[in-house]
Amino acid sequence: MPGLTLGDTVPNLEVETTQGKIKLHDYIGDSWTIIFSHPGDFTPVCTTELGKMAVNAEEFGRRGAKLLGFSCDDVQSHKEWIKDIEAFTTGSKVTYPIAADPKREIISQLNMVDPDEKDSSGNNLPSRALHIVGPDKKIRLSFLYPATTGRNMDEVMRALESLQKAAKHNVATPVNWKPGDPVLIPPSLSNEQAKQKFPQGFQTCAVPSKKEYLRFTHI
Repeated sequence: MPGLTLGDTVPNLEVETTQGKIKLHDYIGDSWTIIFSHPGDFTPVCTTELGKMAVNAEEFGRRGAKLLGFSCDDVQSHKEWIKDIEAFTTGSKVTYPIAADPKREIISQLNMVDPDEKDSSGNNLPSRALHIVGPDKKIRLSFLYPATTGRNMDEVMRALESLQKAAKHNVATPVNWKPGDPVLIPPSLSNEQAKQKFPQGFQTCAVPSKKEYLRFTHI
């Protein structure tokens, strides 16, 4: 995505939310934060998505992650819509704040504007975007979906755990990695350094090039 992207610091914007005014950097604090936008209140795909976020909020919290939703509707609209979300998602409450951006100023700065989708007045709508922000306030990962495709919240959880594992242990996660699977040792570490860092050992896959870069370990 052009504009705000991986490695950029999230601007310290002040936003009006369903839980009062917040400044983004204060809200993030020293936590991981998932910032996600949706095209509009009282819309079907968004209702299912925010409902799933409500279901998973506790699991995200256990992983040290906060949630923050965004759309271009106002706070009162969000509060009314939350009643529908909670009715649809029986037994779960929307405990995270949803920010309002009726002038489309904030979603533009967060690079969450859909270039194609417009409302009845011709104004651009938020895209179905999601940023995972690290405790350093930098964007570590971004997803961008069209309005017609709902996001996979299990993948958001998996990606968060991958990012946290990489940040904590200086490793990478391979294709289709899931928590508990082996991880990859980065090529920047020599075998001697890898032995010191990973005393539990590692397995090197033999390849025709004879280069020892496919090294798997469990952590």
